Amino acid sequence: MLILFVTLYLLASIAMGLWFARRVKNTADYTVAGRALPMGVIVGTTFATWFGSETVIGIPAKFLEGGMVETVEDPWGASFCLILVGLFFARKLYRMSLLTINDFYRQRYGVAVELFCSGVSLISYLGWVAAQITAMGLVFSLLTDGVIGPLAGTCIGTIVVLLFTYFGGMWSVAVTDTIQMVIIVFCLVAIAVMAGNLAGGFTHVIEVAAHRGMLQFFPPLSFRETMFYLGAGITIMLGSIPQQDVFQRVMSAKRENIAVWGPIIGGSGYLLFSFIPMFIVACSLVIMPTETAELVKEDPQHVLPTLVMTQMPPLTKVMFFGALLSAILSTASSTILAPATVFVQNVLKNVWPRMSDAQELRLMRLTVLVFTAGVLVYSIIMQGTSVYDLVSSSYQVPLVGAFVPLVCGLHWKRATNTGAITSIILGVGTWILFMVTPLGDHFPQQLAGLLMAGVGMWVGSVFSGPKQ
Repeated sequence: MLILFVTLYLLASIAMGLWFARRVKNTADYTVAGRALPMGVIVGTTFATWFGSETVIGIPAKFLEGGMVETVEDPWGASFCLILVGLFFARKLYRMSLLTINDFYRQRYGVAVELFCSGVSLISYLGWVAAQITAMGLVFSLLTDGVIGPLAGTCIGTIVVLLFTYFGGMWSVAVTDTIQMVIIVFCLVAIAVMAGNLAGGFTHVIEVAAHRGMLQFFPPLSFRETMFYLGAGITIMLGSIPQQDVFQRVMSAKRENIAVWGPIIGGSGYLLFSFIPMFIVACSLVIMPTETAELVKEDPQHVLPTLVMTQMPPLTKVMFFGALLSAILSTASSTILAPATVFVQNVLKNVWPRMSDAQELRLMRLTVLVFTAGVLVYSIIMQGTSVYDLVSSSYQVPLVGAFVPLVCGLHWKRATNTGAITSIILGVGTWILFMVTPLGDHFPQQLAGLLMAGVGMWVGSVFSGPKQ
C-alpha cells in the first residue's frame, strides 16, 4: 500500500505540473508566472521552498546530535532570510520589474558583476538541489527495504522533478508548492500528535529534551564559539537573499504588497512548523531510546523515518512519506528552475542578445534538462554527505560574493562599479584564504569573507569617486 501510494503521488505531481504548463506562453510565464500569483500562493511557495528534505531529515538529525544550538543556520537563519527579504528588499526589487536577481547587478554595476554573480548562483544550486534528490534516494530505499537502492532512488526522483519543472516552469512550481504545503503541515502535525501520545505527552518530551541540554539555543560564551555560531547563522540568512529562487517568488506576486508580505508570512510559518520534526525525533528518545542512540552514532538522518516505520500504524506511514515527498518535490522543483533562468537570462543573453522570446523559452527548458543531469552527477559524487551539510555549504559563496553588492546597490547611493568589484575580490579571496589555511580553524571563513566584502565595497566606492 505504501509503495502504491508513493507511485500514485508522484504520478499526480507530474500530472499537476503538466496541467499548469498550459499557462506558459512566454518567458515571463515560465520564470515569474506572469507576475500574477495571489497572496495565498506566494505564502505557500515561499514556505514550501525552504521546507525541504533538510527540514524533515537534516534539521532533526542536527537537533539530535547537538541540540537547538546546532540549528541556528536552518531553520533560524533560513526563516529570517525570507523575513528580511520582505522587509528590506522585496518592495524595491519588485518595482524594477526584473526577470532575475542578476538583472539588478547588470543595471547597477555592469556586465562583469552580472556574470560573476550569475556564476556564483549556478554553483551554489548544485548542493541545494543535490540535497533534495539525495533525500529522495533515501526515501525510496526505506520504502522498498533496500530493493531500490539510494542511487536508483535518486535517479527516479530526479526524473519526477524534471518532468513537471521542465514543462510548467514557475506556474507548475508555485501551484504544486502551495498544495504540497498543505499536505506537509497536515501530515506532520498528525504525526507529531501520535508520537507525543506514544512518548507520554508533550510536557514529558520537552522535559526529556531539556534534561539532555537539547533546548539550549546559545553556544558557550567564548570568542571562537560565538564567531562560528554567528557565521553559521548568517550563511543562509544572508547568503540566500541574492539568490534566484527567493527572488522569483517576490517577482511572481501580482501586487507589490503581496511581494512584501508573502515572504514575511512564509518565513514565519516555516520557522514555526520546522519545530515539528524536531519534536518528533525528541519523542524517539522516549519511545525507542536504545535504537535512537545507535542511529545517532551511525546516521541520525534515519531516526525520524525509522520511528515512523517501526512505531506508527500504516496510515501514519503514508502520511509521513507524503509529507516528505511534498517537501522534497517543492524545494527541488524551484531550485532547478532558478539556475536555468539565470544561465539563459544573464549568461547566454550577453552572447546572443537578440534571441527571441520563443528561443529564450526553449533554451531555458534545455538548461533545466542539462542542469538536472549535472545535479544528478554531483549528488552521486557527494554520496555520504549529509543533507544538512549539502544545503549549508551551498550559500557561502553568494554570501561573500553577492550579498554586499546587492545591499549597497539598493540602499547606498554611493556604491559604484569599482566598489562592487573590489567587494567581490576581497570577499571571495578572503573566504578562499580562510578555507585553505589554518585561519579557518580560528575564525569562520564565511564571516571573514563577508566582513572583507563590506570593506571592499566601502573602499572601492569611496575612492573611485561618483557612481559610474
